[in-house]
Formats: sequence, structure tokens, C-alpha cells
Amino acid sequence: MRQRFFTATPLPFFLILCAVVSGTAGYHFQTFIPPVLMMLIGASLGAGAAWLFYVLFRLLGKLVNKLPLKFNAAVLGTIAALVLVKFTAFRWPDLVFYPAALLTILFSMLLYFSVKQVTLSPKSSWAWLGIAVTLVFLAGSFFWLQQEGRDPFTENLPPLFSSTNVATLSSQGLVDPTTPGNYEVITFTYGSGHDQQRQEYAEGVVYQTQTVDASRLLPDWKGKKKKWRERYWGFGVANFPLNGRVYMPEGTGPFPVILVVHGNHSMLDYSDDGYGYLGELLASRGFITVSVDENFINGHWSGDFRGKEMPVRGWLLLKHLEQWRSWNQTTTHPLAGKADLNKVLLMGHSRGGEAVSIAAAFNQLPRFPDDAQEVFDFNFGIKGIVTLAPTDYRYNRQITLKDISYLSLQGSYDSDEVSFWGMRPYRRLIFSLDSKAFKAGVYLHRANHGQFNTTWGRTDFGGTMAWLLNTAPLLSGKEQQQATQVFITAFAEATLHQNQQYLPLFKNIAAARDWLPDNYYLTHFQSAQTDILVDFEEDINLTTAGNKGVIQAKNLTTWREENLGTRDQGSQENNVVILGWNYGEDINADSLASFKVVFSDSVDVDSLGSMVITLASGNPQWLNQKESQQPDEEAREELPPDATIKLTDRNGHSAQLRISDTKPIAPRLKTRFTKLALLDREMIGTEWEVQPETFYFPLESFQTDSSAFDVQQLRAISLVFDQNTSGVLVVDDIGFSRQP
Repeated sequence: MRQRFFTATPLPFFLILCAVVSGTAGYHFQTFIPPVLMMLIGASLGAGAAWLFYVLFRLLGKLVNKLPLKFNAAVLGTIAALVLVKFTAFRWPDLVFYPAALLTILFSMLLYFSVKQVTLSPKSSWAWLGIAVTLVFLAGSFFWLQQEGRDPFTENLPPLFSSTNVATLSSQGLVDPTTPGNYEVITFTYGSGHDQQRQEYAEGVVYQTQTVDASRLLPDWKGKKKKWRERYWGFGVANFPLNGRVYMPEGTGPFPVILVVHGNHSMLDYSDDGYGYLGELLASRGFITVSVDENFINGHWSGDFRGKEMPVRGWLLLKHLEQWRSWNQTTTHPLAGKADLNKVLLMGHSRGGEAVSIAAAFNQLPRFPDDAQEVFDFNFGIKGIVTLAPTDYRYNRQITLKDISYLSLQGSYDSDEVSFWGMRPYRRLIFSLDSKAFKAGVYLHRANHGQFNTTWGRTDFGGTMAWLLNTAPLLSGKEQQQATQVFITAFAEATLHQNQQYLPLFKNIAAARDWLPDNYYLTHFQSAQTDILVDFEEDINLTTAGNKGVIQAKNLTTWREENLGTRDQGSQENNVVILGWNYGEDINADSLASFKVVFSDSVDVDSLGSMVITLASGNPQWLNQKESQQPDEEAREELPPDATIKLTDRNGHSAQLRISDTKPIAPRLKTRFTKLALLDREMIGTEWEVQPETFYFPLESFQTDSSAFDVQQLRAISLVFDQNTSGVLVVDDIGFSRQP
């Protein structure tokens, strides 16, 4: 009897074990149900799950026992090998990899048994069907992986550039910024002259440069990252090269200098040759443009520095400027006097976009903040920063710049940096009252991360991950680079040549509609001439506007302030107010919703300037009106919100305009990064995030109700929601500009 007892199944013991563990969890799982009852529920669920798995595994065991040992070993070996490959090299997410692997194994088994049956009975219709089904599965899978995908969000978007009353800059006599200038362009490389991997920086250099010691700036150069990098490159952190690809205007100079630096692409897939389309154009317009090689600190299979290399990325740019200063001061050198180092612009892509801000900050410092033994002596005339799809979180210090012009570009389909991180340093940047600097930002719908560089391409994910990307909605590389040229040339001309005629395109993109590919572009612009009166950053009181006045609201369905989040649960570091209204079927003039800022004192407003406000479409679901939603609401066209802006002076006279008469508020620009919506939610986050843009309304465009209206006696600014029966509007940064 004792022998039979101990050879019986241990299932009762394990059922009791699962019941105890699950019951304990249930007892401490707080709900409205009494803990003892939750314990019983938990125990029942635990024991029940154990019994179901027991039955399942018994059935599988019976099946396995009927198969040859060699077959079982082959299946288990395949599973183990696929798991090993998944952890070492095949970067598909678990959500895709394991179901795909399971299906592949099952169809492989079907193919095996079908072929085996055909060899025994060539006329077996079931066997031939199994072979056919397997081949269809394999062909269909391969076909799906090779497709670009689709864009599920384009059909309901309103027309582009619908503000046809805005005059284009070309109609005012300005030349397309992508048109080459009057200078012939000379191209060459400089560098160490001993690069064992790249001919252009070895015997191909025109001017040889000294190496620099970055040991104190990159102490993480160690272990296998040090071993394999030094074996490949032939140099280490103590002798980094200064390698650059130069596009130079032909002439005596001096010419302003633009340095361009790439981001963290694979170090084996060299990135510095990907900005030639910018270098050629800018050089033809009188700017020495240098694409800087920092590939040796990029990612590699042996390791990524995970942001610890950010200081050296910025520092290397300053060492390049030191090299140009040395050439300038060597009267016998062919480049003597060519570079105007009082007019410098730094441009960076991805991690390079964060690096240029670091460089601008280091430029003013006497020592390296992370190790004071490293002495700085730079102090170049850095006038501007351009960031292309930048990071803003890699370096452990947050950079705040002052009195320097800034431009950031970001694509909505950027699978690498999925949010507009470049707007965080934009908001931190401050101006003195007499500063001539300005800042701008552009959100390019359907642009990705890689196509800012001509060698990176349409797939922001590398290797097998590229097969999962949805690239059908993307702009072509030529279109994305054309738009990039327009914005960067406009910025460079204003910053380094003091030609500010192109700047209106950052205030209203419709002014440049004949220079740009058809697309949505959300723009930002501020300067020292902009006075922001209300920014919603000061406190959590909804009814105050800092010390400027009070806020009043009527008939709003939604009214709250919040910090804008990113689609991947990060922070945009920006507080806004969310306003929503819902009238039902008709707009009732007697019960309009409104939002009003009443100032305590008269506001100093230049009557020749503009009102400034930052706006964005919100999510209709924020109205919390579930009972009014129709079943097909997701499929209906979603109209962007609109409103009337009303200015009221101290005597009660008013002036007003409709927002869309100047520039319509952009719709919510939704994205589908991968071919599977479920995978998007797992990897990227939401299909949309709030991306505001700046609106400039010339004061002369407001319609007054009386000739006695005096904007210099301004008392209140109101948003009156009289254009849509319902909507949600995101509002930020209300103020005035002393310029039109």
C-alpha cells in the first residue's frame, strides 16, 4: 500500500500548493469583496489553473509518446535554437517573434508529415494539401514582410495649406531657399592621415590634423568596447582624430562656419557622408560647411556608451573649431583667413543634436564640469544651433542656452526618437531684452529619423526589425531633404548673414507652400521681441494668470491644466490648458463657451506687432461625453477646432478675428510606425501625441467694433468657441510680439 501511494501522481500535492499560494495572493488583493472570500476565489482559480495545465500536458505527452525520439529531439532543439537566436541577434519583440516562431514550427511539422506521406502514398490528396498550405503560408509571410505597409490615417485629413489668403514669400521676390547660391563649391577632407579603415581620412586627406586626447571626457572607453574598437580603428581614446568632410565656397573669405555632426548610427556604417545635400547647398551660399566624423564613438556589437559619450561628442566639435582657428592664424597655410569663427553654427542629428547644445554650453566654460582637470579655452562665436530629430536625455546634465538662435526639426514618423525632444531645449532657451537671437521648431508630418541623412535611409530600425516597419506613409528621401534644406537655409541666412526675410515661414508655413512638398508642417517661433504673458507654468490655480491677472471661463465641458506627455509616457516639460466644448447639434449664440484672460493692468502692446498664441487640436474623447458618441465616430472625419479671438480694451471696445482666417489649426496627426497596430502600442505608445504650434496674428488683421478701440489699453483676451459645435483645444503661451 505504501509503495502504491508514493508511485501515484503528485497532482493533489501540487493542487494544494497552487491553492495556498493563489489563496494567499487573493487574501491580500484588495477589492470590495471580503478578504476571506477573495482568498477562496484565489485558491479556486489557482487550483483550477493547475488542473487545466495538468490535463493539457497529459494530452501533449500522449502525443509526444507516439512520435519518434529523433522527431521530439529535433523539435526541442529547434525551439532552443530559436530562443537563443532571439536573445542574441534577432531583435523582433516577443509579441511578434514567439507567435511567428510557433507558427513556423507548426507549419514545418505539417510540411514534414506531408512530404513523408507523399513518399509513401504519392496520390494522397491530404498530403499534397498540407504541402500547398505550407508553401502559401511561407510565400504570404515573405510577401507581407517585404511590403511597405499602409497609411490608415490620410483619408480624413483636411486640405493642405488652406490659408490661401497668405501671400507667399516667392510672390514678394524671395528666391527658393533650395536654389544654389553664387559660389562655386570646393570639396575635400582633412584628418589624421592614418585612418586604417577609411581612405578619405588616410592618404585621401588634403590637410593633416593632430589627434586629441579625450580620456577625461570618455572614461567609459574600457573593456570589450575598448578592445574591439581599437582593433578595428587602430587608435584609442587618447588619440581621437579630427576628421572632417569640407564643402567650402571658392573665394578669399572669411566665410561663416557650419559644423554638422551625425548621431549614433552603427560605427561600421559611416554617417558623415550623409549631409552632402546640405553641405553643397550651404557652401554655394557662402558658408564653409564641415561634416564631422565621429563614427568611432558610435554603437557597435561590442557595446554602446549609452549616453556617457555625449560630452565628447560636443567637445570634439569645439576641437574642430580650434583646428580652424590654428589654420586661420597660420599665415602660410592655404586655409588662413578662410573661416569667420565669430559666425559659427553647429548642426547635429539625433545624439548629435543633443551634442551641439552641449558644445555651445562648453564653449563658454573654463573647465569640463565632469572633471575639472580638463581645461577649456574655446570662446568661439557660436551664433546658432540646429538640431535634427535630437535627443534631450542622454547627457546627465540638462543644458539651458541663452541668447543663441535655435532651430529644431522633427519627423512625426521618427521610429528612433518618437517624440519632439528638440522642443524641450527650445522652451528652456532664454533671451536678453536686447538679444537679436530667435528660436524656431518644425514638426514635419510623415518624416522619419533616417532620411535627414542620405545614407541612413527609410528604415529607422536596423536588421530584421526593418521588416516590421510601416514605411508606406513616409515622405520620399528627396522630399524630406528638400524640406530640410528650406528650413535650414532660412535659419542659416538669418543667423549668419543677418538676412531675416525668410523668417515669416516659421510663423505661417503657408508663406512657403510653393517651396515645400505637400505635407503638414507645425511651426514654432519666438524671439526677444516676443512677450509671453500667460504660459500656465506658474502654479496649479486654474483661475490665475500668474501675477498678470485672472482667468474666467464659461460653458466649457473640459477645463484643466496639465503637463503634456509624450506618446511613450515621457514628458514634454510643458504645461498647457485643455479646453473643450460640446453644444450638441447646433451652436447657440446665447450659451457660447469661452475662455478669458483679464489683466490687472494695461498691457504694453505695440500696435504694429502681432498677438501670439500656441494652439493644438485635442482629443475629442477628452470631452467625456460618451453618451453622445455614435458607434461610427472613429471612422468619421474629425474637424480641427476653430475659435474667435477677441481683444477688449479698458473702455469695453473690442476687436476680433477667426483663427482659421490666418492659419487653420492642424488636425491630430496620427501615425502607424509598424505594420501591426498592436505592436505599435507595445513598442511606440499611442498613435498620436499633442504637438502644438505657434500662431501669429498681426494686430492690423483684427476687425474692430469701434474706431475707438485702443490695443494699447488692452484689458482682456478671450477665446470664443463659436465655430464648431464641439471640439477640444490645447492652449499655451499667450502674448504679443513687437514685430508683425
